[in-house]
Order: sequence, then structure tokens, then C-alpha cells
Amino acid sequence: MAKEEKKSNYGADDITVLEGLEPVRKRPGMYIGTTGPDGFHHLVWEIFDNSRDEAMGGFANDVEIVLLPNNRIRVTDNGRGIPVDIHSKTKVSALEVIMTTLHAGGKFGGEGYKVSGGLHGVGASVVNALSTYCRVDVFRDGGHYFQEYSIGKKKAAVKKIENSKLNGTVTTFEPDETIFGKQEYDFKRIVNHMRQQAYLVKGLKLAIIDCTHLEKMPDATEVQYFRELGIDAHSYTFYFEGGLASLIRFNNQVQKPIHKNIFYVEKKVEGVESVEIALQYVDDMSSRITGFANNIYNPEGGTHITGFKTALTRTLNTYAKKSNTVKDTADAFTGDDVLEGLTCVVSVKLQEIQFEGQTKAKLGSMEAQGAVATVFGEAFSMFLEENPDDAKAIINKSILAMRARKAAKAAKDSILRKGALEGMTLPGKLADCQSKDASESELFIVEGDSAGGTAKTGRDRRTQAILPLRGKILNIERARLDKMLASEQITNLVVALGTAIGDTFNIDKLRYHKIIIATDADVDGAHIRTLLLTLFYRYFKPLIDAGFIYIAQPPLYKLKHGKEIHYFYLEEEKDKFLSVNKLQINETADTEIEGGGDTTEPTEEEEAKEEIKKSKKVTIQRYKGLGEMNAEELAETTMDVHNRILRQVTIEDAVGADRVIDILMGNDVPSRKSFIQSNAKMARLDI
Repeated sequence: MAKEEKKSNYGADDITVLEGLEPVRKRPGMYIGTTGPDGFHHLVWEIFDNSRDEAMGGFANDVEIVLLPNNRIRVTDNGRGIPVDIHSKTKVSALEVIMTTLHAGGKFGGEGYKVSGGLHGVGASVVNALSTYCRVDVFRDGGHYFQEYSIGKKKAAVKKIENSKLNGTVTTFEPDETIFGKQEYDFKRIVNHMRQQAYLVKGLKLAIIDCTHLEKMPDATEVQYFRELGIDAHSYTFYFEGGLASLIRFNNQVQKPIHKNIFYVEKKVEGVESVEIALQYVDDMSSRITGFANNIYNPEGGTHITGFKTALTRTLNTYAKKSNTVKDTADAFTGDDVLEGLTCVVSVKLQEIQFEGQTKAKLGSMEAQGAVATVFGEAFSMFLEENPDDAKAIINKSILAMRARKAAKAAKDSILRKGALEGMTLPGKLADCQSKDASESELFIVEGDSAGGTAKTGRDRRTQAILPLRGKILNIERARLDKMLASEQITNLVVALGTAIGDTFNIDKLRYHKIIIATDADVDGAHIRTLLLTLFYRYFKPLIDAGFIYIAQPPLYKLKHGKEIHYFYLEEEKDKFLSVNKLQINETADTEIEGGGDTTEPTEEEEAKEEIKKSKKVTIQRYKGLGEMNAEELAETTMDVHNRILRQVTIEDAVGADRVIDILMGNDVPSRKSFIQSNAKMARLDI
């Protein structure tokens, strides 16, 4: 029986049709992932990818990225130049079609590009849609052409300016503040990304220049490709002939390799234009595997990484058995055993490529898995046979990892008994919250019993749990899992989180969706915070990726002015407040003057002046530890969801973060000393 139809005003006129580039402005996250810093910089990657694809096709060898005043970016290449002739279907210039139409480009077939990073044909048009200003200058066919746009719409038709013998494309754009807010480009982040890209395209000269401090914006029409600009600017130029082998050396510069020769292979197989892999093992417990597909970085891996891992485990097990290094079949290496200490880069190039999502974080092309497994398996077997000393070092490294895995499993079995992670044997120091809903529950990791006691008193018992730590936890960068789990501090934290650790880690069992590190605002507090972040990065990285890790920002100062109370989190904020309000710090308490002096009653005018003088006096308290606050102050400033300030821990550059942790927490003392000396002026110390 049909349901009785309900009256409704919902009809055909209620269907909204977004035209042109309107969908991009309506839902920018669908095209660039986020409107935060990642999406903001993704605009640069999209335009650069077009120039990089020209270089991959052999049509360009120079690319220049210039950061300009007013938050503008200019990307220049010496490729073929975007076609400007009239498109047969749209009856307008091909340049206009590419810049103002979604899913239009030279990467869908034909002879435009044999291999490219572009998949959906939305890169340039999305950047155009999300920019208040965009201009493209094209040099080709003996002429210089240009067109300007605003929020994805052309200002005028494509116009020829002059004759020119140059070839290439210059794209200049300024992101829309109404979409991204007031953000600025991070020069260091762009340099790191472009350095990586230069390793991936042999023979590409790649320059990055920072001109943001200039008063006059250099004119794009005056550009002569890759000559010195003759202006005061910060710049980097990259050019690498060694490809991925050079990238491995760069990534391992603060590590100690356990074998001399870097493995490298590059080969074309049926269905895949290129499989390129380089690797080297180092004396470390973490693995660093970086994947690229058509030179697009894939932070979430994909089929090429799956194929590599499968072949690596199989090849090392085969070699170990053949060489009688491992005789018992029960001692076969697992995937985790052979990954320990591995630094590897896997790069594939395919004509027809499939990513999972527009941001291309994960490769989905199935042909890449078999191609990588075949190419790598054959080449790595030969490498082991031809380099017996290197092979012995790699096998011994895997054996050590296997033994540590078994010891860690025994430790976990004895320490993390069944049921411990489900709340049955939570650590005694943990003051748990009443709620069992992880989405609203918070875990404060505080420094010391004193701060822990204050936090327990000032918390919201329903949703906030407190776990005090006694002193500094173990530096896990120098310890294996079995030694870690022998530490009561770390075990308490693991049990409190509920996710388990290592190969049994399960993020779905996380008991709190906000894990907040709350340490003192001094050197010791910073050290404890670094130790905890190292632990989370190495063993609980999915928690960081999911946005569950935070750092509390307790105030540095409490300023009392009459009945008013103000909290300040930075020295500069406090000084500015005092200056603007013309206030003075009351260094001493008011005292009565006894005997002597003038006993004459003050006049009304003198009394008024004295009151004004007193009103300008303020008392100020400097907090050096959470334990110095009473429960009310801690709750108001650090724990109250309406007043507190939390910093979410993110990983913008995984390779860079890994390198910094290696330097700060690893065994390379000279590198750590150099890092500290180089960055000493940036440190905020309260001595």
C-alpha cells in the first residue's frame, strides 16, 4: 500500500544548479581537502604540477616559483605554453577553457601528456575559482598572450600583447581571503616540497624565490626564464641528477646507515611507464617509506606501497632461508621485522592513473601493485646476491627486529592482560571521567602529583579525566617496545588510552577524543612535552593524523586591576596591555607612614590625585607551573572549554617532523648540537 502523500513545497524550482566554477567556491574542501594551511598551499602544488608535468614529458627543464607581495604567487615554466587557439567545441580560446571550466585539460587522452599528475582536470580552474586575482601569460607560437580573471571569471578575452621568441607559461594568483581567511604562505614549507619534487624529476632546475618583502611587485611580463632577478630576495635553486638515490642520502643525513650501498632500480614494465625505487637501512627502529605516483606525494600510500612491502618481506625471507641465516620456519620475518630502520622511496609513473580523492593522498591503480612487486623483487634479489656484506647487515637487522618483536609480545602479554584496555584494570593514578562516550571525553596528561591534584579538583568530572606523570617519561626514540612497556609511566598511559600499542593498536578503542598535554611553562615542561610528542609520533601517529592530540596553553601571567582580573599567554600581550592602559606594576604592598612628616589633612584635590594614582597600580603574578594555580584558576584558564586555549598537534611535513625528532631525540649528538646552535635564538627560555 502506498504511503499517504504529505503536502510539500519541494519542487523543481528548489533544485539548485551550480554553473561554471560555482561548485568550487560552494564546497572548496571537495577539491583541495581543506581551507586551512594544507589547502592554502595546495593551490601552489596544483599550479606547479602543471609545470612539472611539462618537465616530465620532456618539454621543460626550468620552473620558477616566486612569492610576491600582497600574498601573490607566480609560477613560471619554459614548457610549450598553454594552447591559446580557439577550441572547436566551446568557440573560445583553449586557455580560457582550461582556466574557467572544470574537468578540462590535456590529460584525458590524446597526445597532450603521456604521463601526468593531473587526473580530474580541475587543478588550474580550482585555483582560479578560489583566487580574487589570477593572470596567465602564455609564450608560444611567436607571441605573448595573456588573460586575467577574478573568482574564476574572465575579465576580458585572451589578448596578444607582443611578439616573443620565448616559450612557456606564467601563472600569477592571489587566494581569496573570504575563503581562506588571513593566511600567509610558508616559504620554508614550499621550499621543502619543491626540493622533494626536484629529486623526482632528473634534470629539472627548480628555483624558489621569496620577494614578499619588496615594495614593488616584479612584473610577470618582464620575466626572462631563470636568470638572476638582480633584486634582494631569499632564494633556493635545486637540481639533482641522482634522482631517488640522492633523496635517500638527504633523508638519511642525520642517520647511521648499516650498509654502504644504496639500492636503486628504475624500469619500465607493461602497463606502467616507470617503476623507480631506492632504499637504505639505518641504525634506527622506525621506518620511513615515501610513496609517489606521477610525482604526486601519497601520504596515505596506496597500491605501489602495498606491492613494495609484499615483495620486500618475500625477498628477504627467501634470501635468509637460502643463505641458512634463518633455519626455523617459525622464525620467518614478518612485514614489521623487515621494515625496521628502512628508509625508502617508491615512485611510479602511469598513463592511466587512479587516486582515491582529488587531493591524491592514496594511489588506487591496481596495476601499480604487481608492477612494483615484480620490478623490486627481481632487482633486490640481485642486489643481495651481488652485495653479500650489505645483505648480511640487512638480514641481521631484521633478525634483531624479529627477536625484539617476540620479546615485546611477551612483555605485552604480561603487562597488558586481556581486559586491561577495556577499563577493567585502569591505572590507579588515573582519575577517570564519568562519560563512556569517547567523542566528548578528554584526557589531561599533567606534570606531577601537585598539578594532578589541582586538575582533579578543578575538572569537569563528567567529561574530563586526569593522568599525572611522575617526572620525565622514557625517551622511546632510543628504546624498543619491550623496554618501553617495562616503564610504569608509559604503561599507565597506554592502558588509559585503551588503543593498545604496536601490532595490536586499534584506534577504534580510543577512550578519549581529546588527549591534552598540560605541562609547565619552563624548560623541564618543554622537555616532558617533547618526550610525549615523540611517543605519540612513533607509536600513536594515527591519533595525531585524526586530530586527537592537543597541547594546553596555560597563561603565563595573572594581572589584577582593582576587581578586574586579566590572564596573558605571552609576554608581549602583557606588556602591550600595561602600555595601552598606562598601568604600573605594584611592586610593594601599601603601607602606612607612621610618625613625622606632615600631619595636615589632604585636600580633596590631593585625595583625587592619590586615587587616580592607586587606580593605575596593578598586581601581577607569573605562573611557572600548573601546581602554582589553585583549582579555580586552572579550571578557568586551562580546562574550561569556553575560555581555554588548545593547540592541536598536526603533521604538515612528515619527513621534516621525522628528521627533527631524529635530531633532538636520537643518538647523533653532533647533529643535535648543530641544530640547537642554529635555532638557539628562536627558543623561549624562562630562566
